Amino acid sequence: MDQSAHTTAPPSGGASASPGGGSLVWTLLIVGAATFMAALDNLVVTTALPVIRDDLGGRLSDLEWIVNGYTLPFACLLLLGAALGDRFGRRRVFGLGVLVFTVASAGAALAGTTGQLIAARALQGAGAAVLMPLSLTLIAAAVPRERRGMAFGIWGAVNGLAVAAGPLVGGAITEHLTWQWIFWLNVPIGLALVPLSRRYLVESRGGDGRLDLVGTALVSAGLFGVVLSLVRGHEHGWSSGPVLLGFVLGGLLLVAFVRWELYTDAPMLPMRLFRSRTFSVVNAASLLMFAGMFGAIFLLTQFLQLIQGYSPTEAGLRMLPWTAMTLLVAPAAGALTDRVGGRLVVASGMALMALGLGSLAAVADPAVSYAAQIPGFVLSGVGMAMFFAPTGALVLSAVSPPEEGIASGVNNALREVGGALGVAVLASIFAGQGGYETPRAFTDGLVPALWVGTALLGAAGALMLLVPRRAPGPVGPVPGEPAEPAVAAARPGAAVR
Repeated sequence: MDQSAHTTAPPSGGASASPGGGSLVWTLLIVGAATFMAALDNLVVTTALPVIRDDLGGRLSDLEWIVNGYTLPFACLLLLGAALGDRFGRRRVFGLGVLVFTVASAGAALAGTTGQLIAARALQGAGAAVLMPLSLTLIAAAVPRERRGMAFGIWGAVNGLAVAAGPLVGGAITEHLTWQWIFWLNVPIGLALVPLSRRYLVESRGGDGRLDLVGTALVSAGLFGVVLSLVRGHEHGWSSGPVLLGFVLGGLLLVAFVRWELYTDAPMLPMRLFRSRTFSVVNAASLLMFAGMFGAIFLLTQFLQLIQGYSPTEAGLRMLPWTAMTLLVAPAAGALTDRVGGRLVVASGMALMALGLGSLAAVADPAVSYAAQIPGFVLSGVGMAMFFAPTGALVLSAVSPPEEGIASGVNNALREVGGALGVAVLASIFAGQGGYETPRAFTDGLVPALWVGTALLGAAGALMLLVPRRAPGPVGPVPGEPAEPAVAAARPGAAVR
C-alpha cells in the first residue's frame, strides 16, 4: 500500500472534497442520517414491546432480547468495525455497514416470530457496529482539526436526539401505524445512503494494512461475555452461575487481549494510546455518562406511561424539553469547544445533567405535576448536549490520523457497555427498592435509582477535570517502536493503493 500523505481531490459532480470544503455538508448529511438510524434503534422498540408481544407472542425474556439482541453485537463488534475500516477503507466499510443495517431492518419488519425478530435485531446491531465508529473518522477526513468542534457538535446533536427520542419515535409509529414501520422507515433511507456515501465521502485508511485477527477475536469475545452478563444479571441474579461465568471469562479474555496487544507487531489497539490522559479520561467519562443516561431514560419513560398515565406518544412529547435541548445546544457547544477546548464544556455539561437528574429524583412522586419535572428535563438535555459535542474532538485529538478509526471504536464501544451497565444497575436498584405493583412502589424504586444515575454523571464530570488544560497532542510510539504510517486518502471512487 502506498504510504502517502493525506490527499484529497474533488469527487465527480464538482463538489469539493478538500477538508473543510463543500463535501462537509454531504458528509454530515450522510453520516448523520446513518448514525441517527443506528442510535435510534437502541431504544426505539421499548415502547412497542407490548404490541409486539400481542402480535408475535413470546415470554417476557423474549421481549427483553428484542432489545438486548441489538445491544450485544453493537457493543461487541465496534472495534472490529473500526479495524475493518482501517484495513479495507473507511468509506467502503461504512457503506457495507449501512447496507447490512438496511437489509436487517427489512428482515425485522418481515419477522413472523419473536425468534426471527431477535435474529434480525442482532444483524442490525452488527451493521450499526460497523458504521458507527467510522462516522467520526469520515467527518474528520472532511474538516481540519481546528474546526472539528462544530462538525462534531452537529454529529453529537444528531446522536443525542436519536438516543433520547427513541421511545417517542417508537411509540408514535406504533400508536398511529404498526410496529413494523419502526423498521420499514430505515429501508428507503439506507438504500439512498449507500450510493451517496460512495459518491460524496472521502476514502481513507489507517494503520499498516494488517488485520489483527487474534486481537479482534479476543476483544469481541471478551466484550460479549461481559455485556451478556450485564444484560442477564437482573433476570438471572448477579450471583448466578451463568452471570458470574460470563464476567469471569469475559474479563480473562479482555486481559488476554491487552497482553496480546502489548506484544504483537501489528496491534488493532495500541496500548500506548492509554498513556494519553485525555484519551483515557474521556473514555472513562463516556462510560459513566452513558450508564447514568441510559438507565435514567429507561426508567423515566416507564414512569411517564405506567404511573402518570400518558400514552407512548404523549410520554415522548413530554420528554421534548430533554431531547430538543440536544438539537439546540450541541452545535453551539461544539463551536465553543473550538474556541476554549472541550474540558470545561464537558465537565460543566455533566454537572448540569447531574443537577437535572437529581432534581427529577427530588420531585419524583406518583402525583407530581409535569411542570415540576420540566426543569430537570431541560437541565439534563443541555448537559447531555454539552457532552456529545466535544467528546469526539477530544478523543481524536489524542491520537494520530491513522489511529482515529480505532480510537472512535474504543469510545463507541465503551459508551455501549456503559449503556448496558446503566440499564442493568439502575433496573436492579429499582427492583430491589420498589417494583411495578403500585404507583408508590414504582417511585420507591425510581428515586434511589435516579440518585445513583446522578452520582454516575457527577463522577463523569469530576473525571473530565483531569483532562489537561492544553492538549499535549497525539501519543507517539515509544523508542524502538515503528512509527504508524500516514493515512492514505483518495477522492471518492478512486482506489487507495
